[in-house]
Amino acid sequence: MNTGALAAPYFSQWETASMTLPVLESGACALMNDPLWRQSGAETGEEYARWAVNICGMACLKMALAARGETHRTIDLARACTTFGGYVVNEADQSIKGLIYAPFVTFVGQSFGLKAETITNLPTTDIPDLLRRHTFFVASVNSQIRWPDREPPSRGGHLVLVTAATPETIRFHNPSGHDVRSQADVVLSLSTFDRFFANRGVAITL
Repeated sequence: MNTGALAAPYFSQWETASMTLPVLESGACALMNDPLWRQSGAETGEEYARWAVNICGMACLKMALAARGETHRTIDLARACTTFGGYVVNEADQSIKGLIYAPFVTFVGQSFGLKAETITNLPTTDIPDLLRRHTFFVASVNSQIRWPDREPPSRGGHLVLVTAATPETIRFHNPSGHDVRSQADVVLSLSTFDRFFANRGVAITL
């Protein structure tokens, strides 16, 4: 497989990577039982639970930055991204909207010197060529990609870090994978990935 990138360590969007199934079963409140929540940068368990279900994009950024030897806490990244408009926080109902691509691109450029580009209308078959020109691709997929044998209800809504691709297969880290096989270095056929892929994302060059 064309590596297309530096090796990126895997990080979940939860501090305890095995929290996916409890979150799917009980919602964000399950994250209050994550014993490692303090490692996220959150000040309280409540803050962690609110943010963690929204920061797949920051987990992807954390992995990309770790590929060049940097360590960042996920919620620290989310707070910083919010100051650029990458997330919109509604204090009235505590909801969080994002990741918003354009301000995210500005954020990673100004804060980390990364070259980033919003990509839309991208055929799945063009991802291998994209990775010949960029280090990583943060791809919008349906979160049910953790179960690739299922038919997703829609495309997009969740972000994964694509690290390599060939004309036949694609490899990625999924911040909300529910087990080892669905988390790090997941390899799927391009045709399977296509069923989940929304044909958009952000290309990142370190």
